[in-house]
This record gives sequence, C-alpha cells and structure tokens, in this order.
Amino acid sequence: MRRLTSRIRTAAVVAALATVCAIGLPPGSSGAVTHRAYAADDYCQGQCDDILPPGENGNATLADILANRVLGTRPAHTDDQLAPYANLVDGYTGLTDASLGSFFNDASFGVPAGQVASTTKPRSDVTIVRDKATGVPHITGTTRYGTEFGAGYAAAQDRLWVMDLFRHVGRGQLSSFAGGAAANRQLEQSFWQAAPYTEAELQQQIDSIAGQGARGAQALSDAQAYVDGINQYITQAYNSRTFPGEYDLTGQINAVTNAGTIQPFKLTDLVALASVIGALFGSGGGGEVQSALVKEAAEAKYGTAQGDRVWNSFREREDPEAVQTLHAGQSFPYGQDPADPQGTAMPDPGSVTPQQLVYDPTGSAVSNARAAVKAPAALKPLQGVYDNGVLPGDLLTAKHGMSNALVVSGKYTDDGHPVAVFGPQTGYFAPQLLMLEEIQGPGISARGAAFAGLSFYVELGRGQDYSWSATSAGQDITDTYAVTLCNSDGSPATKNSTGYLYQGSCTPMQALERDDSWGPTLADSTAAGSYRLIMYRTAYGLVTARATIGGTPVAYTSLRSTYMHEVDSIIGFQMLDDPGAVDSPQTFQQAVQHIGYTFNWFYADDAHTAYYNSGDNPVRPADVAPDLPVLAQPQYAWQGLDPTSYTADYTPPAQHPQSIDQDYYVSWNNKQADDYAAAGFGDGSVHRANLLDARVKALVTSGQKISRASLVQAMENAAVTDLRGEDELPLLLRVIQSAPVTDPAQAAVVQELQTWLQHGAQRRETSSGSHTYADADAVRIFDAWWPLLVQAEFSPGLGSDLFTAMTGVLQINESPSGGQTGPVSGSVDANESIPHKGSSFQYGWWSYTDKDLRSVLGDPVAGGLAQPYCGGGVLAQCRQVLLSSLQQAAAETPAQVYPGDSGCSAGDQWCADSIVQRPLGGVTDGATNWQNRPTYQQVVQYTSHR
Repeated sequence: MRRLTSRIRTAAVVAALATVCAIGLPPGSSGAVTHRAYAADDYCQGQCDDILPPGENGNATLADILANRVLGTRPAHTDDQLAPYANLVDGYTGLTDASLGSFFNDASFGVPAGQVASTTKPRSDVTIVRDKATGVPHITGTTRYGTEFGAGYAAAQDRLWVMDLFRHVGRGQLSSFAGGAAANRQLEQSFWQAAPYTEAELQQQIDSIAGQGARGAQALSDAQAYVDGINQYITQAYNSRTFPGEYDLTGQINAVTNAGTIQPFKLTDLVALASVIGALFGSGGGGEVQSALVKEAAEAKYGTAQGDRVWNSFREREDPEAVQTLHAGQSFPYGQDPADPQGTAMPDPGSVTPQQLVYDPTGSAVSNARAAVKAPAALKPLQGVYDNGVLPGDLLTAKHGMSNALVVSGKYTDDGHPVAVFGPQTGYFAPQLLMLEEIQGPGISARGAAFAGLSFYVELGRGQDYSWSATSAGQDITDTYAVTLCNSDGSPATKNSTGYLYQGSCTPMQALERDDSWGPTLADSTAAGSYRLIMYRTAYGLVTARATIGGTPVAYTSLRSTYMHEVDSIIGFQMLDDPGAVDSPQTFQQAVQHIGYTFNWFYADDAHTAYYNSGDNPVRPADVAPDLPVLAQPQYAWQGLDPTSYTADYTPPAQHPQSIDQDYYVSWNNKQADDYAAAGFGDGSVHRANLLDARVKALVTSGQKISRASLVQAMENAAVTDLRGEDELPLLLRVIQSAPVTDPAQAAVVQELQTWLQHGAQRRETSSGSHTYADADAVRIFDAWWPLLVQAEFSPGLGSDLFTAMTGVLQINESPSGGQTGPVSGSVDANESIPHKGSSFQYGWWSYTDKDLRSVLGDPVAGGLAQPYCGGGVLAQCRQVLLSSLQQAAAETPAQVYPGDSGCSAGDQWCADSIVQRPLGGVTDGATNWQNRPTYQQVVQYTSHR
C-alpha cells in the first residue's frame, strides 16, 4: 500500500493548515474584483491573476544602463512586479481573495478605460496597447498577419537582447557575440552538445512544419509575420538609437559613432531558440551510462545478485510510496525494466571517458585586457560588466527545479468552480526568459506568458474561458546506444576512432563543427581567443562518451526523440490559443497531444479540470532496459527508427498519463502515475511534491470550502517550508530521542531543532524586512548537518566507490543557499552549489534517508532499500552516527555554513538564501526573500463558459 506521504508530521503544520483553511472565504463569497468592466469574451470576470517578476520591460538603452550602474535608477516597468512577488512571503498568512491584487496582476482581457499608458500601431491592421500598471503589451489585430506582426514587434520592444542571446546560444556562437568569458564558453559548449545543427538542418525543420496540413501552414505564416515584426522594430530602434544598450556593451554597435548593426531575425533563428528551450525544460532521460556505473559499483561491492537489488532500490523506478499527480490508481505502463534485459552495453570498469568537444583552442581566459577597448570616460563604470558572462554557464548542465501546479475541483471550492494556482519555474533573470502578453486576432485569443523569441503564441496562460499551465515532466525520451568503433582503412579501432559499424559497414561519423572566436568588449575584458566545437553524430544519435566493452572500443551516443524536431510542438501551442480549437477538457488534451516535449499539462475552466502528460515517448523493444545503455543494433533500437528523418514509433495518446476532474492535482516535477517509470533517480517516498500534496489534501478533506486565496496560501506555505525539516527531521529526532540525550550541549541543539519543527520548519524572517530568520540557529545547524549526516549514514555501508557513483547520479542536497553541497570531492554536488536560484529541494537523498531511518526504527516500509545503512541497521549505533554528525554540524560557524559571495557577507544567512534576478542585461535588481515558487504564476477561477 502506498505510504501516506502527504501526512503532516507535526502539530505545528497541522495548525498552520487549519489557519489557511479558516482564512478562506465562506461559500458563495468569491471576492471577485468589481472595479472594472470586463470584455464580453472574458469569462473569468476579474478572477484571473498572474505575476512575472521582475517586470515586463527588458529594454534598457545605454543611457539607462549607465544610470542604473551609477545612480541606481531603472526604466519604467523593469522591476515593478518584483516587490508584489516577493511580498507574498510575509503577506500570505492574512491573504483574502480581495487582497490578491496586492500580490498579483489583474490578468483580465483588455485594458480598462483610463489605464492606457501607450498605444502603438506598427501597421494599420494591429494595435499594441500597454497598461499603466505593468506595461504589458495587449496586441489586437484585424488580420492574422497583422496580429502576429504585432506580437513580434512587442517581443522586440521588451526582449530583443534576450532573444538575440539565445539565438546565438542555440547555434554555439555565444562567445563571438557577447564575449569569451568562461561562463559564455561553458554555456555554448553545453548547448552544442545537446542540439548541434547545420543551417540547412535548421531550415529543414522549418520546411517540415509547412507540410503539416493547414495548421502547419498557418504556423509558418504566423512565424514569418512575427519575424517581420521583430525586424521592423530593429530598424526603427537602430535609427532612433533606442535599442538595448547591451549591443554597445558587447561591441555590436559603437557607443560613440553608432557604427555597427543588429542582425535581422530569420525563421531559422526561431528553431535555434526552440532548441534551447526544449533542452532546458522539455527533455528527459539520457543518464544511462551513469546508471550503469552505479550498477557496476554496486555489483563490485555486493556481488551480482545483491548488487542488482541495491541498484534497483536506489533507482526507485516504481516506488510504491512516491507521491503522484494521478492518485486514484490509474496505471499507464511506460519505461519499465524487463525481467531479463537484452542487449545491455555495460562499459568495462574505468574505461568511460567523455567525448572531446573543444579543439584548437587559442588565447587565454580572463586577463587584464581592458586597455584593448577604448571607451569615453563617462562609460568607464560599464567596463567589466560581463567578465563573468551574460548567462550562467551551467544553465543547461546543472539540474534546475522547474514548476508546480495546484488544481482543485469545483466540488471543494467556495463557489463551485475549480480553482488553479500554477506556473513554470524557469529561473530568475532580469529580464526574464518569459514575457507577458495578450494576443487578440482572427483565430487567436489568449493572455499569459511565452518564451522571448517564441511569443507568437501564448505558451502558458489563459483563453476566453479556460487557463492552462505546465510543469516539466522529464519522462525518458532519451536513450544511450553503444556503437562499435572502426577505421575505414581496416586498421584496429581505438577509442578515438571516428568510424562506426552501421548496417555491416564502417561508416564515418558526421562531424558537426562550429568555429567561435572572441575578443575584449566594452563590458567584457576577457582576452581574445578562439576554438572549434565538434560534435560527432551517428545514426544512433550524438556521441557523448567513449569506452570499451569486453575490450572492444565503442562510442556511447545519445538519441533524443525530439532531436531534429525542435519546432514540431508549435501546432499544440497554436491550438491552445485558438478558441475554436479548445473549449473543453477533452479538446485541451487533444491540443497538448501535439507537443513533443515532456511536460505535465494542467487545465481549468468553470466546471472542469484536466491533466495530460505530453512527449514523444519512443516505443522500445519489450526486452530492452530503458535505464541502461544498449547495443546499437536494430533489434534493440526504438521501433520504427528512421535515422534519415530522426523519427520512430511513439506511444499513442491513450497510453500517456491523463485525467479529467480528479478531486485535485498537484505537480512539482514528481512521478505522474502508477507504472509510469521515473527516468532518473529520486522519485521516492520523500519528494518536494509532498509539500504540496499534504497541504492540498488537508484543504480538500477539511470540510471547508477552498478559495483562490486559501489555495495560494497552501502554495506559499509550502514555498517557505524546508522539505528536509518537515519530512526528515521528525525521524531524525525519533532516532536521537530513542534514548536520553545526556550531554547538555547536544540536548540544547536537539531542543533547538525540536522548536524549529514545532514552528513548521520554515525559513522566514522574524518580521518583514528584518533579514533575520526565526529559529536562525536551528536552520544553520540543520543546513550544516544534512550533508554530514548523509555521508555518515551511507558511506560506511556503501563504500567510497559506490557512494561516489551514487552522488554522480543524484546530489545529496539542494538547499536554498546552495552552499552546503556535501563532502564528496568531484561529486554532482560540487556542480550544484547554485546560489540565489530560489528553487530548492527537488534533488537530494531525502527518500533514501527516510526509508533507511524508518527501517532502523522498525516502521513499515514499502519499497525499502535493499539493506539498512545507518549504524548497520542497529538503532543504538544509528543514534550515535546521527549524534556525532550533529555535534560536528553544530560546531560550524555561520561563516562556514554560509561562506558568502559577491553579494553577501560570509555568515549572512538570509542573504545566502535570497533570490537574485540574474542579470542578462545591464540592469540589476536587489535580492528578495527566498521562496520555493514558480517564476510565472497564475491564480484562476472562472465563473462561466461559452
């Protein structure tokens, strides 16, 4: 029986949830805003809200950037959504429907009379109105072409620089565009590894859309109109010198003479942009080699039979205790391991080496080369702005938490209509990767968010009488194959060979090359340099590593089902925006079936809720293990695989997890349904989604009706709670308190932790603006303790090789500060100390500790680990392990736990946790309270339907 992972383990949290329920408005009281008239086709009637910090305006001229750096000023609407977003941390406890407007924008259609800030007509058939409150563009066209032209024009007004960055990232040419800082080079390398394309292949993907019927032809026409709108804005902005100042900073345009150009956009740029977004948020799987290394290490430690049991228990592919989005017992078998796997391609121990990517490097890293760039004295404050890069170097390679959703059936709400609080967690940037917009025209009627450069359709938002959102699903659509290496001249193959056996012949790999060179710019003092990036491609995908199998040299390749199909999902987004295509939960599900990327999609209208898991799920042979590398032979490959078109057979829509009108849905990148196997490690008994599931279940079963405000409160209560504190600390204390704690110092520390737990294990200020946590010392101790206790609990039993291999597939910690990464040198944790990112607690050893400690305590454990670890399974010895590691943690100073960075002093706990909008442009924002929450978020409750 599935463990009740949604249980609340402390009286303090139960009391907090009771308060949340009590604050909800009584039945029949919707709290709807009534200060404005609503459009006839807006069936939300003031009960749709959204928020996207820091602000809609992402265009700052050189003068604006200089003023920001010198005077601290910012252009209008650059940061006006930041404070409302941040203030919910302190304001959620007293929230009512009537006060939602203090923390969210009114997401109604249109702009009220008297609230028009500006009106622009880039063509006679489209009008862009911006509102005074947020500066969001409301685009209304009388023709389809004009509507999409206006969407492109508005996108360039708000996000031209971000769009330009990402079209260069997608082509592996960021350094030549924005400077050769190490982060820029790291980022372009990671994306060139994931999605390398020739220009002809980018165009090929555009051409393929045109062949997808009437909707495909319409999508191509829409995209062209959108690009035309972007380019008209570029021309006008260049002539009027109102373009983003980052073009001056990076040397695209001379800051004094205005010499230079902004390259016009073309359709293939949209494919490059889509490949970046798809790689970031819509893929899954691909960790088969790392999984194999864990399996081999487990077998080396325990022997084959027990080693496989250990590997499977840590793998948690089908953990019966995992919280799931579909909780009514629905089964959707996919990605399960066969009893007797065939064709596995396990590497010889120690033989795996990463595929070389960088060739012919010249120059050096950062040096004192600023003298090479001459700038007017007035611009000196801008020099060196981008020495650390324009984008995070680990944007793709690091694991990032994504999105969440809370959706409740009208059966449990205040006015009988469903309530949804949902949105994507795309990271915190200034400007954001997403932008807000409303688009109204022939065949399109929507408001919401879209990725900059792909905003010809609203991608997450609302239609006339429904809203939708998504979380990253990450199911396994990427597999690893082992191709046998060879040399065309018949000489013996080595691991460096660039030929492989295919259909009985030695076939040369295709080398996908990208040359990139860079030099110092006004804002980046990086020395000049260059290199060549080369990715090798086979019929079985891109080469990612080399190894030997039984002494035979092989290359491991990665094959993603959406590779070469980056823009195919455009049809689904087009349908979501079309009121003629979506008018029910069933038609919503039909629309998102056209999206090949791996997302969990959620829907709410006035009467129904729905869920659907999208993605091009390849059909594998029944005897192939999806979580291990396999031999590159036809009998083990995806069924129907065509290497010329990169297509295969995919599971039909009926086999994807889906549901209509479940009592409630929650998602925080967790397991979807019974028998839908996890693609990676970590979907076990304790998951970040437990925080949501516990609170929403408590609301649904409380007997009190749920309002928009009370569901927001449940979300935000989870957003400020430490998952480890709520779900792990009770067990840790039970073990420690299984005998009296006689040492006074240890007893005092235990009492501090007990008090923090009673207070809800939250990370919140003592009072608004204090920048000091309540229970600060307990939080510090627990932050220091977690990585130490995991090592002390598991490393002795696993041994160093297996423990290190396990940390290579699943980091042991993901704290808000990113500063407590664990003691294992070279582990995944060493790459996961990402400060100020907000999103926390998705990846960690929470389930392993939970199951192990419950086993030691004698509690029932379904799907437990293959053997006990803490103290060898002996309670008294486990207790001593925890006490010793706790004593070590308590001795760490605040400066050791929170070591400080460029924005925070060592030991500043609040600052270490704080969210910082990572500047993609020249304008910066201040730090705000930590909260574990989507970047863009909607709160919706529809009152009627067409």
